Amino acid sequence: MTDADAFLETVRDQNQTALSRLGSSKSLYADTGGDIDTEPVLEATADAEYAACQTFSAWADDEDHADASTAFETTAAEEREHFETVCDRLETDDYEPETVPALHEYLRERESTVERVGAFVGRLLASKRSKEQVVGYFVGDADPQTAGVFREFGDDLDVQLERASELLETVCASDDDRERALEAATGAIEAAYGEYVENLEAMGANPKPVC
Repeated sequence: MTDADAFLETVRDQNQTALSRLGSSKSLYADTGGDIDTEPVLEATADAEYAACQTFSAWADDEDHADASTAFETTAAEEREHFETVCDRLETDDYEPETVPALHEYLRERESTVERVGAFVGRLLASKRSKEQVVGYFVGDADPQTAGVFREFGDDLDVQLERASELLETVCASDDDRERALEAATGAIEAAYGEYVENLEAMGANPKPVC
């Protein structure tokens, strides 16, 4: 097992409950404000993809570590393509997200390379869970073509996780670096989970049971 593999296992173990709930059927309910229908699901997804594109583009622009900057730039381009694909499904060229997900507010506050790479990992683990629910929605809606599109998004997240794992090996030179990266990864997951809880509680729903 590589250091990166051990790191991922630790992040998953320490955030098992939050990741499990982010991967539950309630995640779409939280993301759409209780309106689980095709357009709200697509809009919530577009919001997340747009925010990711903006986050990683900004990181690429001001990142001093060459490998990290390249990785962030590549990821930003993938997320931009995802956003444009979702807009095609929404049949619009001018969709403008009005809010920034709490996860990306957290990411944008990370300034060091080590913290950014750790938060990058946390974001991927959280997003992978919620993306699976989007796929499930379109499977249940008898729309296999759109479900396939989001499966491809999930495949891209797997590629991004490999990219993040390689970066971890590059930028974490000490136990202190790995600890800071771990804290950032957990912080990213906690930001996503905190918004999930807040949204559900605002609608009078119990966020705790896993569905």
